[in-house]
Parts: sequence; C-alpha cells; structure tokens
Amino acid sequence: MLTVAALYHFTRFDNPATLCGPLLALARAEGVRGSLLLAGEGINGTIAGPRAGIDAMLAHIRALPGCAGLEWKESAASAMPFGRMKVRLKREIVTMGQPDVDPRAGTGHYVDPADWNALISAPDVAVIDTRNAYEIAIGTFQGAIDPGTDSFGAFPQWWQENRHRFHNKRIAMFCTGGIRCEKSTNYLLGEGIDEVYHLKGGILKYLEDVPESQSLWRGACFVFDQRVSVEHGLREGPHHLCHACRRPLLPADRDRPEYEDGVQCHHCVDEFTPARRDAFRERHRQILLAQARGIRHLGTAD
Repeated sequence: MLTVAALYHFTRFDNPATLCGPLLALARAEGVRGSLLLAGEGINGTIAGPRAGIDAMLAHIRALPGCAGLEWKESAASAMPFGRMKVRLKREIVTMGQPDVDPRAGTGHYVDPADWNALISAPDVAVIDTRNAYEIAIGTFQGAIDPGTDSFGAFPQWWQENRHRFHNKRIAMFCTGGIRCEKSTNYLLGEGIDEVYHLKGGILKYLEDVPESQSLWRGACFVFDQRVSVEHGLREGPHHLCHACRRPLLPADRDRPEYEDGVQCHHCVDEFTPARRDAFRERHRQILLAQARGIRHLGTAD
C-alpha cells in the first residue's frame, strides 16, 4: 500500500525556481511520484510513494522558507496513482487570476469537520461548492450550490453576477483539500462579506473524520490522480477517467454505446473532430502496445 499526501502552503518564495531541482531529485531518489506546483505565493500538489519517501519529501518541504507550519492530508492507494514526478513553476499555485487576493492577509473562519454539519444546516447559511462542474457532478454536500464553472478563475465573475442571491446570508465554502477556499474566502472578504466560513482540510478531511452514518456528503470526491475519486474513509472510489475529455465515469458509463476506450464517452461524443478522434485512437493503440511490452507510454495519464 502506498501513501498519498495532498498538500499546500501559502508563503513567500523570493526565487521559487531554485527550489524545483532539489525537490525533483529527492522525489526520484525516494521513489515518489506526483505533481508539485511552485510559485512566489507558495507550494501546492499531491505526491505518492512509500511511507519513508513521503516522510522525506514532507521533511524537505517543511524546511523551505516559511513552510514549518505545512499541513497535509494523507490517504492510501493500492497502486501508484501517478505515472511520473513533475515539479513545475507557475504564476499561482491555484489559478484564480485575482492579483489582489492574498490568503496570507486573511481568510474566512475555519470550520472543523466535526462542526461542519451544524453550520451548513443553519437556515441563514448559503453553502457554495468552489470546485469545477465536472468535480461536483460526482459528489457534493447536501444542499450545496453549484456555480457551474469550468475553472476556478471563473468564480469571481460568477460571484459578481450572483451576489444578490446571498443578501443577509452567511457564506460557507468548501473544496477538495482547502486551497481554493483560502483564495475564495479572501476574495469575499475583499468584497465586503464578513461572515464567510470554509471547511478546514476540505472534503478530504471531512471524509476522513466524519462517520458515513453522520455525513451530509453525497457521492464521491474527485481527486487529481489515477484513483479518480475517493469515498468515506478515503477509500478508493468507483470512477474511471475518460482519456479524451478527462471527465470521471462510473463503470456503467463504459457500457454505454457512445463509449470507446481512450477515444470518447457520452459526455464528449460530440466535442471532438474526426481527426482528433483518430489521434486519440492512435494514442490508445500505442499505450496498449507499451503495456504489452511492460513499459509505460508517455501518453498515459499521470
């Protein structure tokens, strides 16, 4: 069994480019794979590997400037959920496109998973899911509002167009691991919304801590690795990924007439040109050939 660690931390990195090489080298030496994003505002990512390798990576990250208080969420995977290790330099560790947003200057009120049910059940609270529509489609909290956005960068415009709906309401927000809410709650504070709350540790911490019998969560939680989804207790969910459109699919969806492995699903059957589909078919053929030879094809999803 492998350990999966989802982490983020907002801090000031004056020269994040210098941090990439040592992180990548350590990960390769310790048998760790996954993805880490570095920017001037901090670090974000998910990594997987043996227990000792994850411990070494976390110790290295905690030693980076301002990262002593790093928090992370752990789960398990029966097989390596990443194909390789990537360390990338980005403008933002989670892209919102709002230069004035700075979680280090303040965020909403953190709410522990044990107290979340009571908050979101209150009649004066509006519960907003800050994730993308394809994530929300497979699971969310009972009664939560789906903004219907395809990217986190679309959230500010959605808020501006819908803020009138939340007059005299307290706002409770949540996301997968907590990072998007660090920015979205800071954004709402800048918009003059004082009573804004967010789920500490995100959905992952809630599914880990709250018994299923007491849960207000419905469905599965999308994760950005080859497990695709997790459920209560952070056990692996039933979903697969369409390798054309990257949307999550249930096993029954692969029995639908529109489905072609590696090429299309019922969600994207009308979204690609014949030329793109031919390219998907060739990619899938090469992946199967590589698997038959016992090697990993570069086109395999990470």
